[in-house]
Amino acid sequence: MDQRPRLEDVAARVGVSTASVSLVLRGAAGPSAETRRRVLQAAAELGYRADRAASMLARRRRHLLGVLLDVRNPFHAELVEEIQVEADRIGYEVVLSTLTRSHDEDRAVASLLDFRCEALLLLGPDATAGALAKLAAQVPVVVIGREVREESVDVIRPADDIGVDAALNHLIELGHGRIAFVDGGAGVVATTRRRGYRTAMRRAGLPTQVIPGDHTEEGGLRAGRLLAATADMPTAVIASNDRCAVGVLDAFVRAGIDVPGEVGYIIHLISFRYI
Repeated sequence: MDQRPRLEDVAARVGVSTASVSLVLRGAAGPSAETRRRVLQAAAELGYRADRAASMLARRRRHLLGVLLDVRNPFHAELVEEIQVEADRIGYEVVLSTLTRSHDEDRAVASLLDFRCEALLLLGPDATAGALAKLAAQVPVVVIGREVREESVDVIRPADDIGVDAALNHLIELGHGRIAFVDGGAGVVATTRRRGYRTAMRRAGLPTQVIPGDHTEEGGLRAGRLLAATADMPTAVIASNDRCAVGVLDAFVRAGIDVPGEVGYIIHLISFRYI
């Protein structure tokens, strides 16, 4: 049974109406200074906490922002922290729904809709543009980290292909001609980065070398082992995301390859945040 103190308990302790208690706790005008003092004292003594869910149900606006994130992605945690800071500033609460081995994207989004969030912030979703447009017809949607060509969907994203292009130009200017790319998997962002790599390499007249990977350290470790075992090692490596880059670096260290350093090769390990 729920033994939490209720609004009625505070009112009974002070000897005033529940309406007066509600006004005091909401900071609204009406009750006298003495009544406010007694109500706040009684609420503290009883350990009363307002039922936020019930309060939100009573209002037309719930002031809830739903955020979809991958619990395995450290960069998503950084983004959520900034989202929470800004939500606090404007008086909103944040509801998190995470992607895990047993909680896929459809189920995570459905959970946010069940909470009747006023808007959804989706960090790197894999849903099709059409599916996102249908979702945006129900509630405002902001996609963070990937391109979506739908007018109803707001998008915040880095220029992934331009970033890869700039990194490759830097490596080429340093004299690197064998530059491998550790792929980030089948996601939309990874696809954009892979395309940027191939385009830049073709423009420079250099051969491409795409190594399978994903967005985990284990995937990067496997890719690094493949590279370390090749007879013609690349002189530079671009990893599609940070976690994969860490795995590649781990594999190179275990293989006795100094990064960065000169052990027959100069290896530059460059990473881009996976969003």
